[in-house]
Amino acid sequence: MRIGLPKEIKDNEFRVGLTPGAAKMLIARGHQVLVETGAGQGSFITDEEYRAVGAQIVSFAEDAWAADLIVKVKEPIPSEYPYLRQELILFTYLHLASNEALTKALLTSGTTAIAYETVQNQAGQLPLLMPMSEVAGRMATQVGAMILQKNHGGRGVLMGGVPGVAPADVTILGGGTVGANAARIAVGMGAQVTVLDVSHDRLAYFDDIYNGRIQTRKSNQYNIEDAVYQADLVIGAVLIPGGKAPWLVTRDMLPKMRKGAVIVDVAVDQGGCVETTTPTTHSKPTYEIDGIVHYCVANMPGAVPRTSTFALNNQTVDYVILLADQGIDVLLSNPALQSGLNTHHGQLTHEGIAKVFGLAHIAPSKAFFNHS
Repeated sequence: MRIGLPKEIKDNEFRVGLTPGAAKMLIARGHQVLVETGAGQGSFITDEEYRAVGAQIVSFAEDAWAADLIVKVKEPIPSEYPYLRQELILFTYLHLASNEALTKALLTSGTTAIAYETVQNQAGQLPLLMPMSEVAGRMATQVGAMILQKNHGGRGVLMGGVPGVAPADVTILGGGTVGANAARIAVGMGAQVTVLDVSHDRLAYFDDIYNGRIQTRKSNQYNIEDAVYQADLVIGAVLIPGGKAPWLVTRDMLPKMRKGAVIVDVAVDQGGCVETTTPTTHSKPTYEIDGIVHYCVANMPGAVPRTSTFALNNQTVDYVILLADQGIDVLLSNPALQSGLNTHHGQLTHEGIAKVFGLAHIAPSKAFFNHS
């Protein structure tokens, strides 16, 4: 199979879909890897490193996109929509629940699109979302600490405080992978941390591993409001796999928050868990509403591309090999990849996305028997 590796062109996106090591594994199995020149440059991976493992360097994006299987990091942006076609398998992060235009483009083109973020294993885990959630969670605290500085628009609060002065109050909405990693860094920086989650078992986990160093609270409207109003930094870490995140922080809550407080909404890819969330970029990452600074960059791990690229490939390469070896037929026998299928030959195959846009959908297992 021909596997294409186009260069990411989303604003300040420097990750790359395949490392030279992953390309070498594919080439050893008889596949051809087409790498757009400069695709790895943002992660400090050279064309020569790809050539050394047997990959073919191509000069233009359309040459990489001409492959049978495209492996990317971020979703196609409008300038890439013309490359979509029915014979194509696209394997990347898609986050369609917050992107109606891309959803329609995929359906119109007939592309078979498999989303990293909805691949789910038998244990109910999201193995291809996890590595970037780990990165984004840790970054959320780092970024929040920086934006809390007055020169970045924040309250001028030091995360760990100093002797005689209280540390920052950090509220984390959601105790999954993002929340756990955000909490880890916040505790390490000396902040006062509160984690809210709907799962008692998850809260018990935080209580056990931090031995009381983190305050845990059941996620309900009263507790969310109480914690958010007292916070210097709020980190949105809510995930509904494949679906739109619920609004836990509403517009009318903002005036009651501490002036200069910071919101880092990691759920922005899924529409955000804050009503006032609007996607931003690394070029212009923040904006202010009612005195609250919002950081809503939709590709946070792109700021640490080398770490992110290798962490992502550690998880994706086995699935890429399956797709390369067996093509779309693997979806009939592999439940994890089947759960990742979002569109196939003009059919929407994910219920959560269908609900968001009021569209019809079909079960992934039936999609292959329902097209002409």
